[in-house]
Order: sequence, then C-alpha cells, then structure tokens
Amino acid sequence: MDHYLLFLILAAVFGLFMAWGIGANDVANAMATSVGSRALTVKKAIVIAAVFEFCGAFLAGGQVTTTIRKGIVDSAAFTGKPELLVYGMLSALLASGIWLLIASRKGWPVSTTHTIVGAVVGFAAVGVGVDAVQWGKVGTIVMSWVISPLLAGVIAFAIFTTIQRLILDTETPLDNAKKYGPVYILIVSFVIALLTLAKGLKHVGLGLSPGESLLTAIGFALVITAAGVILIRRVKIDPEADREFHFASVEKVFGVLMIFTASAMAFAHGSNDVANAVGPVAAVVSTVTASTHDVLQKSPLPVWVLLLGGVGIVIGLATYGYRVMLTVGKKITELTPSRGFSAELAAASTVVLASFTGLPVSTTHTLVGAVLGVGFARGIAALNLRVVGNIFMSWVVTLPVGGFLAIVFFYLFQALAL
Repeated sequence: MDHYLLFLILAAVFGLFMAWGIGANDVANAMATSVGSRALTVKKAIVIAAVFEFCGAFLAGGQVTTTIRKGIVDSAAFTGKPELLVYGMLSALLASGIWLLIASRKGWPVSTTHTIVGAVVGFAAVGVGVDAVQWGKVGTIVMSWVISPLLAGVIAFAIFTTIQRLILDTETPLDNAKKYGPVYILIVSFVIALLTLAKGLKHVGLGLSPGESLLTAIGFALVITAAGVILIRRVKIDPEADREFHFASVEKVFGVLMIFTASAMAFAHGSNDVANAVGPVAAVVSTVTASTHDVLQKSPLPVWVLLLGGVGIVIGLATYGYRVMLTVGKKITELTPSRGFSAELAAASTVVLASFTGLPVSTTHTLVGAVLGVGFARGIAALNLRVVGNIFMSWVVTLPVGGFLAIVFFYLFQALAL
C-alpha cells in the first residue's frame, strides 16, 4: 500500500461520521426515558449525555472495540492482501454512517450495532469470502441481541416491582421514596464504578488490583450517594399536585434518581457503542502501521481513536439527537420518572455488563426490552404495540441495508484503487 496517510485520513473522517450517527440516533437510548418522563428537559439531557457519553467512550470503550476490530473477521484471510481489510473497514464505516444519517432524519431508532456488524460481515463474506468471517463469534453477538433485551426486561420488571412494593403501594410513599432512593443510587453508582475500574482503564495507564478497584468503587458510590441524598432532601412537596395525582411528589424524587440513572446509561452506552465507530478505525490504523502481515493482532488501540469516537458522539447528540429521543421516550409507553428509572437502571446494568465481557450488544434492543419489562409490570395494555412493531421492523431492515451498502462501497474502493 502506497497511500498510508490517505487511508488514515479517510478512516478518521468516516469514523467521525459514524460516531456522529451514533450520537444522533443511538444516544436517544440513554436519554429518551428521562425526557419522555419529563424528569429532564431536552437541553439538560443533552448536556448530561455529552459528558457521560464521552467519559464512557474514552475510559471504558477499549474492551468492546477489540471485538469489533478483531473478533468478527479472521486475520488469516487478509494475509498478503491487507489492503482488502482497509477497503472493507472504510466501506463499513461509510455505509453505517449513511444509514444512520437517513434513520436519524426520519426519527427511526435503529441499532448502530446491527448496522456496523452487518456491514463488516457483508464486505468480508461477499468481497473476500465466507471463510473471512468468524461465524462463531458473529453467532455469539447475534445471541446477545436476543438475550440482552430479555435480560434487561426481566431486570426492569423486578426493579419496578420492588418500587411498587417498597414505595408506591405503601401508606407513606413519599417517606419511603426518600428512604429507599439513596439505596438505588448506591447500587447503580457502585456497579458502574466497579466494572469501569476492573476492565476499562488499562489503556489510559491506570491498572488497579481487584481489591483496589473494589475499595475505589465503594468510595465513589458513597460520594455519589451522598450527593443524591442532598438533592432528594431538596425536593419540595406540592400538596396541590398531590391532590390531582397521588404520587406527584414521589415522582419528583424519582426525577432526581433519573439524573443518576441517565448518567449511568449514557456512560454505559458510550462504553459499548463507541466500538461501532472506532473499532473499524482501529483496524485500519493497526493495518497501515503494522510491520508484519499479521494485520489484526498487532498494535494497541491508540488513545486518539477513542477520543475521535467520543467527540463524534457528542456532536451527533447535540445536532440531531433530539429527534429520536422524542420518538423513543414518548411513543412506546407512557413513562413516569419511576417507570423510566426502572427501565434506565436495568438497561444500564445490562449494557455495562456486556461491555465488561466484550460483547457489542444493541443498546436500542436493551432499552426497548427494559421499557417493555416496565410495561408488562403494569399490564400489556400499557404498551403501544404498533410502535413497538415498527421499531422491530426497523431493526430487521438495518442489518441487510448495512451489509448491502458496505458491499457496494467495498467494490467501489477496489475499483478506484486499480
């Protein structure tokens, strides 16, 4: 290959475009329930998401990026012809970015994970050969798309059931909300902190032992919980609103809790889905800079690649994120802060767990599964099944569209190189 610099520039530009698409479309999964339940305004949601999406992408995004970079295609298939991998990854990024642009303009909440995995599998299977795809790993990823929404739904159902029993169905729901609210904050902050410290920070030079990670996570969780207690105590009781809706003041407490779960969900989303943009970029960078033909296994993940993904996600969120955010937050089911809290906590826990294991799950699937779990806790009539069906259809379409566009661009890049 003669055009090393050109390949790097194209990878950075296409990766930024793809990250923009993730911010515009997929970040709705982190903030939609907060906006839909009126716990946060769109502007506040965008600010919170920008901070925690970037932190999640930069601090904990390396593990899943390895799966996208190495786990889907077989390095042996590109021995002696590494330029095919470069063309393919560039094609996957461009194809995914274009599809996400179209979907975001329409307000469709599609899966960015579906898009990039479909694109990578498409170019590898058709452009190189079916043996270039590690079908066992792809099968594991596909299974995770089924398991993650089911797991999130079960967790959300369980969380909302505990809220009903401990708080909503009691004689003093407001007092109990203030009593148990900090416990929920402690749980979510501890889980996020522990998993991040245990798995995500090696690439920034911070390697802690398991014991140090545990103690640090406990300390972090206690500090966050203390801040939550202060905010909960500031909740003002509105007797007039309580007369109209018995749980009005209680839902204000959950509005405070949702600030924490929304932050956790944004962090979780950034840690998992940044890989959809920077994984292919990392593959191109390691291929271009490799001194041997073992193009996928060499070279650590450069820090600037994660920075690129984090910045792109924030820009996409700020420019187009509100469109999909309003669709997901208000049309699947009627959300109150307590319901949205349950869904967000369940989805964040599921996504962070997936990031810890290196599985690129779909946050779209996970959040919808969590919202469905909350809906089932209230009865099937609480769900807008038509909207849910339309979302499922958009997921089905996304995989082949990503693959088809990637194949077209792959052959186009090959033709331009001749």
